[in-house]
Amino acid sequence: MTTDTMISAVDQVGETAGAVWQCLDVRGRMSMAQLIKSIDAPRDVVMQAVGWLAREDKIEIDETTRGRQVFLK
Repeated sequence: MTTDTMISAVDQVGETAGAVWQCLDVRGRMSMAQLIKSIDAPRDVVMQAVGWLAREDKIEIDETTRGRQVFLK
């Protein structure tokens, strides 16, 4: 893997993190499944974007009996 590929992958995750944040800002609390369906990106990139936002302390992730719920702080 070259450095150029790594940079573009990081850029893709960062851009997807922005899309996740905007989606949650507009729609509010969502299940992880709903969020993944709402974002036009591969599932693994959406999951990485959620991790990015969680690490930056921008979102909360709650465990429910039906799965994970994601929402903005």
